Parts: sequence; structure tokens; C-alpha cells
Amino acid sequence: MSRIMALPRRLSWSAVTATAALETLVHRLYSQDAAATNQLKLSSLALSFGLFWIANVFVCALYFTFIYPFYVSPLRHLPSPGGRHWLMGHMPQLSKSAPGECSRTWNKEVEHDGLLRFFMFFNQERLIATSPKAVADITVANSYVWEKQSVVRMALSTVTGVGLVTSEGDEHRRQRRSMMPAFQFRHIKDLYPVFWDKSREVVQAMTRTLDGGSGSGGGGGGGAEGRLYVSHWASLATLDIIGMAAMGRDFSAVRDPDNKLVRQYTRVFEGQSLLRVFLVLGTVLPQWLIEELPVPRIREFRDAMRAIRSVCQELIDEKRAKLRAQKRDAAAAAAAADDVDILSIALESGQFTDEGLQNQLMTFFAAGHETTSVSLTWAVYALCLNPAMQARLRAEVRANLPSVDDGAAARAVTSADLDRLPYLNAVVSETLRLYPSVPLTGRVAMRDTTVQGVAVARGTAVTIPQWAINVDRGLWGDDAEAFDPDRWLDARADGTCALNNTGGAASNYAMSTFLHGPRSCIGAAFARAEFACLLAAWVGRFEFELVDKTLMDPRKLKVKGGVTIKPEDGLHVIARVVDGY
Repeated sequence: MSRIMALPRRLSWSAVTATAALETLVHRLYSQDAAATNQLKLSSLALSFGLFWIANVFVCALYFTFIYPFYVSPLRHLPSPGGRHWLMGHMPQLSKSAPGECSRTWNKEVEHDGLLRFFMFFNQERLIATSPKAVADITVANSYVWEKQSVVRMALSTVTGVGLVTSEGDEHRRQRRSMMPAFQFRHIKDLYPVFWDKSREVVQAMTRTLDGGSGSGGGGGGGAEGRLYVSHWASLATLDIIGMAAMGRDFSAVRDPDNKLVRQYTRVFEGQSLLRVFLVLGTVLPQWLIEELPVPRIREFRDAMRAIRSVCQELIDEKRAKLRAQKRDAAAAAAAADDVDILSIALESGQFTDEGLQNQLMTFFAAGHETTSVSLTWAVYALCLNPAMQARLRAEVRANLPSVDDGAAARAVTSADLDRLPYLNAVVSETLRLYPSVPLTGRVAMRDTTVQGVAVARGTAVTIPQWAINVDRGLWGDDAEAFDPDRWLDARADGTCALNNTGGAASNYAMSTFLHGPRSCIGAAFARAEFACLLAAWVGRFEFELVDKTLMDPRKLKVKGGVTIKPEDGLHVIARVVDGY
């Protein structure tokens, strides 16, 4: 029965047109005599064909727009938000909101059981999955049934090629299996000194800015105060970290934000508006043609892409030469042992071509730079709203970690040091929960399947809205929308606190920031470690408060988004160096 119900949805426009043409031709050929070959009859035939074709198109459009979604679709019983336009569906609401905002509102206001239905242009159906069961069905039980939409993969692959983010099926399994060793904890823990050293560097640069550009950046004397653009400094810091951790190359973004490599990187990876252009053009043009369009912005993007990939190839060649020398020379082997970056580990696996290695690096840049930068921005905002929490975190950092001016201790900071700071890790977890940098994830069913027991036809699109799930009151309680790091802490008998992994949520799927299953973020542990080091160094040195005090009311903060979601105007703060660190 489900197949019969789904049949109308699968009707092809070309099949309808071809059928109509065939019926008309057969009718005319066998109902007219030889005289029908004259011009008048041919004109009549053409007119009949045209009118019949138009009628078929009209009937099909009418059916798929106004009949199928509401009277035939197996999803018609699912609840939907109000305010639907008769032709444009919920697009007017979606177009006026940042990504994830509508999902968060609908999830809170529409009574549902974990699945919602909304409508795009011409009443095309879309699903929103919010319950643990629905999310588990999509991300774990049937993860390879659900793929990214082809136009999204095309747009992303203009940057990453066929990497972990854009590959599907067996190719994704192979790539993930080959890259997993690079993201195991035994390798991530070796990167903590890199994270801390770069965190020290950016804090010292920020301090010099507050001092008017004088001095070494030391903060022992305290007192320096001024405005800082958090989003700018967060981006520079995470760019340097991603360069060192991914490929062992210092981009020197903090020391020289205007250097050529940084400009090229920014042109490629921070052009979310260009990504939206690729998404739109990808619906009508092939990828190769889009990349060759004679548009200045696309030409600049293409040139920058080639430059970045050229740097990637240089490093691949350099590290391959190191590996060969390592096999011949014990001294070279000792030097190569210090290489803990992702590229070195992936190269040693022997599972990738040079192009494949480039794709993995570009994927890591695309997925790992702005996401952590945005998370750090949100953390500073949350701590500005909660000065007592900021002071508590500062006290914990100063009691357990060396000063950012202590260069001798920089390489001594380890994962164990950070793990001993429960409140720091609680603040990190709470920021990732309340402000997931990627607000939603889209998938499309590649075959007929079920979600939470509901039959879903092939071609149905679904949204997993992290921005909504992470603040679902049914999962997190009545204070779901409050910033409360203590939800991640359990009191011990001796008066200390221990970190828990659930935040008190009713399900593991309540925290969807990094998704779940085979398509979950492979770099989640990396991102958390990098985020924790940066936040500890920043809050250990500075006291932050908002420049615009009206933003103390979160409802006044406007957000914007593409792939990530962040404050519309960035985040401007007054930073004050606090004595003693």
C-alpha cells in the first residue's frame, strides 16, 4: 500500500510529457487519412500537442502543489507550524530568520512527537527531526540511507573536493577508517602543547593591543584596558592552530594578519555568501562551469584555492621526503617523531593519493577553523552575561595552569592539566550545547525508509536542528535555554566537583552539536581541546564585558548564519588585564 501511495510522488515530468506526446501522435496518425499531411492538419496537430502538454503540466503542478502534500502524502498526519503561505510554504518565515531560528521556535511552540513537517516553495514537504528516536534512526540506524543533498555536496566540494564531509557510502567509510587514527586521543593529547602555545601567543598579542602596541605583551602589572573585537582575534588564533595541527605550517595569522597566505585562506574559507551563490547556481549549472564563470569574485576564489592547494602539496612533498629519510637515517627518524600534525599521520597511513591528502586538509580547514572560532566568540558572550561565572572560571584557571607569560612552562601543559579543570570543561560543554556553531544539518533519503516508525519515501529531505534539539525542554528541563555550566558537574562528598558527560539530559541524543554515528564529527575531541585551551588562556588573563550593554538581554542580540551561526556584528568587548597572571 505504501508503494502505491508513494507512486504519484515519483512521477517524472519527462515521463508525463512523453506519454502525452505519444498518445497524441497515435491518435492523430490512426484517425486521420492521408490528407492530414497538409499544412492545416500539421498545424492542428502541433496546436493539439502543445495544448495537451500545457494541460498535463498544469495538472501535475496542481497535483504536486495542492493535492499530494495535503491529501495523499504519507506524512500528511504530521503536525506543521502555522503561518504557511498558500504557494511559498514557510519560506517567508525562513528567509527572514537566521538558520536554525525557525526550527527552535517551532520545536517549542508546535505540539509534536519528535517529527515536524514544514513546506518550501510550491509546498514541497520537509521534515524536522528532534526526538532522540528520530535522530538515532537518521544518524545511526540508517546513516548511509540519508545523504547530503547533491547541490550541497557540489557547493562544498568546490572547496574540499571529495573529502570526509562530501563523500558518501563506501567512499566515506574508507576515508573515515583511514583518518580515524589521526583523531584518536593518543594523537590529540600530543597537540595540547601546540594549542596552549598558540593560545599564549594570541593573548600576548591582545595585551599589546591594549597597551597601545608597546611592551612584550606581559600582563603581570595589570590595568591595561580597551576594546577588542573578539570575533577577529578568535579567527586569527584558530587559523594559526589549524595550520599547525593540520599540516605543521604556522600561518602567522596572529603576528601578521595581512600576510598573503592568510588573505588567500580568508578568501576561500570565510566566503559564506559565495557558498550560497554556489548553492543557487548548482541547481542549474554543473560544478566545472560554475568554477569557470568570468565573475571577479569567483576568479579570486579560484586563484586563492589553487594557492592554498599548492601550499598543501608542498608540505605533502616535504613530509613524504621526511618519511623516506626516516627509513634511512635514525637522526631523521628522531626528528620526524616530533611531527604530530594530521597530515603526517595521514601520510604515514599510505591510504591516500596526493589529491586525497589535499582534500582531507581542505576539509579539515573548512570544518575546523570557523566552527571553533565561533564557539570561542559565543563563550565570551555568555561569560559577559554572567560575570560571576567568568570570575569563577578565572580563579580555577589561575590556580591550575601556568601564566601565559611563562614561556618555559608552555610545552609542559598537557591534556591531564586541562582535564583537572572541571569548571572549564563544564563551560566548554555548556557553550557547545547552548550555542552550537553549526545550527542545523540537512539530509535526503536515498531509498524508502522509516523514521520513528513513520514511512518516509525516497527523496524526502529532513533537517536535524542542533539549534533546537540542544535547548529542548523535554530533554533538558525547564531551564534548557539558560547558560548553566553546573548542569555538567556532580558534587562529591569531599566538596569538590566531577564532570559528567550528560549535562543531566534525558538522552545522549539531547546533545547534537557534533551529531552521532558514522557521520558524526571526526574532530570533536580536537575541537574541544583547542576550545578549552583558548578559553582558559583568554579568561585567565582578561576580564571581559560587553561594549553594547543592551546586548545583556540575549533577545536583543541579532544573529546571522550560513554554515555557522554567530552574532550579526561580531562581538565587541571591553577587555581588562587582571593582575597576577
